[in-house]
Amino acid sequence: MKSATLPSFWLRYRELSSSVRAGARKAYRLWAENPFHPSLHFKCINSEEGIWSVRVTRSHRALGILEGDTVTWFWIGDHDEYEQFYS
Repeated sequence: MKSATLPSFWLRYRELSSSVRAGARKAYRLWAENPFHPSLHFKCINSEEGIWSVRVTRSHRALGILEGDTVTWFWIGDHDEYEQFYS
């Protein structure tokens, strides 16, 4: 599976603490090897729009749109904001 990012992802990424950014890099490396590794909880949260979620840390998630074999990441943030955004 391939990966791309939108500027909105990088804007939010830069606002994260260094420890969360390190967790995001670690999660991305694992996702690149095996997107469905159990620790990532990679799952579709909106099938109509093709939005998928991945666990970055215990408290943070990233969201992307899956088209074909490419996920375009557009958002990263804490789980509480994620829940409000998609509940």
